[in-house]
Amino acid sequence: MAMLLLMLSSLCAAMKLLMLLGGVLGFGIGLFCSRIQENSWPYCLWQASLAAYAGGWLMGWWGRVWQQSLRDSALERAARSAAVLATPSVSKPSKS
Repeated sequence: MAMLLLMLSSLCAAMKLLMLLGGVLGFGIGLFCSRIQENSWPYCLWQASLAAYAGGWLMGWWGRVWQQSLRDSALERAARSAAVLATPSVSKPSKS
């Protein structure tokens, strides 16, 4: 999933998918919690809609943070491997 998020970052498809997933999860959680409290259906749908908005917003924010973290990690890994390749290897003298 992490590599998919990095590869699709220019297309924004992964971000849309994460926001949609957050909205669906938020709607389901909001509807479930509202029905557990035995609220009326219009009030349940109102709470589920608010939870869907909040879930989509939070999942989008978290996805952007995760994507930036993955990008920084990939750049750091590339810089570290370039530094290892650039430094000459020092061999220890063998004792005979």
